[in-house]
Order: sequence, then structure tokens, then C-alpha cells
Amino acid sequence: MLPPFAVTPLYAALCGLLLIVLSFRVIFLRGRHNVKIGDGGHDDLARAIRVQGNFVEYIPLLLLLMFMLELSRQAPVWALHLLGALIFLGRILHAVGVTTQHGNARSLLRIFGICCTFVPLLVISVWLLLVVLQRYV
Repeated sequence: MLPPFAVTPLYAALCGLLLIVLSFRVIFLRGRHNVKIGDGGHDDLARAIRVQGNFVEYIPLLLLLMFMLELSRQAPVWALHLLGALIFLGRILHAVGVTTQHGNARSLLRIFGICCTFVPLLVISVWLLLVVLQRYV
């Protein structure tokens, strides 16, 4: 049996490393385009900023919810790993999809990335809600 809280920290660490990569991409593009604030009208920089921003909009809540579900001990380790892997994969797919998207064309990677983020968000939220209701009903 794994020690308590062995799953969420793994995905938090992976997401932390991914955030560093996304942040350095923004820093690199700011330097290349000599832009200190905003995107300076550069599409590649605007996309990099948006990818990083989208990441920090979703990941903290997802990891918090996942940690609370792990803390409840009502989810098997395999399910937590599946959810964590989907979250991490989703953020990578989203980043690649937005970065490589041309104009207003739809990007399948971006769509899959969004799905790999929303599905765990929905599953973890509902699962955690059921855990809470089970304890108080």
C-alpha cells in the first residue's frame, strides 16, 4: 500500500515543472520581441501568455480537489492516477494545440486538452460531493 498522499504530490510536481516550461516560453518570447508588458501585438507571445494563464486558472483548483479526494480515502489509487494523468496530459495537449493553432482554425489537440481537463474536473467534483453528502446524510 502506498503511503498517504502519494498520488497528488506526484502530479503537483509534474504540473510545477510544466508551469516552469510554460513560463520560460513566455520569458523567451518577451525577450525575442523585446516586450516587457502585454504581448506587443505578437501572436506567438499572446498564445504563450494565454497558455500559461489558462494553466494557472485550472491547475490549482484541480490539484486541490484531487488532494481532497485523496485525503478522503474514497478513491482507489489507480483512479487518482488516471485523473492526475488526464489533467497533466490535458494541459500538455492544450499548450501544444494553442501554440500550433493557425488563425481561428480549430485545433484538435486544444479540444482534446480541454476535454482532458474538464472531464477530471467534473469527475473529481462530483465524486467529492458524493463523499461529502455520504458523510452527512
